[in-house]
Amino acid sequence: MPELAEAEFYRKRWHQSALPSPKILRVHTHDTKRLFRTAPASALRAALTDSTFTSSSSAAKQILFRFTARDSTKLWLGIHLGMTGELTVAPPTHTPGKHDHLVLFTAAHALVFADPRMFGRIQFHVGSEPPAWWTNIAPALLSREFSASTVAAFLQRRARAPIKAVLLMQERFPGIGNWMADEILWRAALHPARAAGSLTPAEVRTLWRECRTVARLALTTIAGCGEKLPPDLNVHIPDTWLFNHRWQKGGRCPKTKKPLARAEIGGRTTCWSPARQKLRPKSA
Repeated sequence: MPELAEAEFYRKRWHQSALPSPKILRVHTHDTKRLFRTAPASALRAALTDSTFTSSSSAAKQILFRFTARDSTKLWLGIHLGMTGELTVAPPTHTPGKHDHLVLFTAAHALVFADPRMFGRIQFHVGSEPPAWWTNIAPALLSREFSASTVAAFLQRRARAPIKAVLLMQERFPGIGNWMADEILWRAALHPARAAGSLTPAEVRTLWRECRTVARLALTTIAGCGEKLPPDLNVHIPDTWLFNHRWQKGGRCPKTKKPLARAEIGGRTTCWSPARQKLRPKSA
C-alpha cells in the first residue's frame, strides 16, 4: 500500500506534467465505480472540465490537487491510492482502459488514475475553504506538532497494543505503513510486539526521532530530491536500510548480520531482527 513517500512521488508526477498545460479540456470517469462513493462522478466531471490546475499537496497517504473553475470557484480533488492505485501520465490521445477510473485530459497529457482493485478513494470539494477531509489529517511527522510528548501520550492511551500496530494508526502517525513501521522499529531497536505502554521515556524519544528520520529519508529517496523526480519507483534504496532485506529469502539484519524473523503482529506481516530487537519479559 502506498505510504507517505509514495503519495508524494505520485503527486509530483501529475504536478510536473500538468504545469505546462494546466487547463483541463475534458474529464473521463467510470461513474458507477465505488471510488466515487463520496464524490459523484458526474458533478466532478462537470466542475473540472475547462478548469485550470493551480497547485498540489500531499499529506499522510493522501494527495490533493487544486483547480480554479471557469467562474473562479476553487475546486479540491483528493485522491487516496489505496492498495493498487497509481497516478500515471499518458499522451493526450490516450484511450482509457477498464482500470482508468479518472483521466484528466490537457493539451499536452492525459493524467490517469488507475486502480485495478478499487480500494482507493476519490474525494471532491467546491468552495473557498479547504475541505474537512483534508484539514482533519493528523500533523505531519516532520511538523512541530508531531512532538515526543504527543507520541508518549498516544502510546499510553494504547498501552496494551503492540507497538507495531500503534505505529500504523493514522490519527497520530500519518503516512506510516507496513514497511515504514518495520524500518522505524528496527532503527529504534524495539521489538514490534512490545506493548506500547512499556516503552521507557528514552525509548519513546528514540521512537519519535526515528519516525522523523525514516520519513525524511523516504521523502528524499523515494519521492525524489527537490524537483528531480525518478522515472519510476524502482529507485535505489541503500543496503544499510532494513527495506532491502526484509523479504529476501535468508535475509539478514544489515547491522548484526544475523537472520531476520517474520510473523504476523497486530494483524500485519512484520519483519524484525531478533538479535537487535529483543522482546523484554512481561514482568519487566
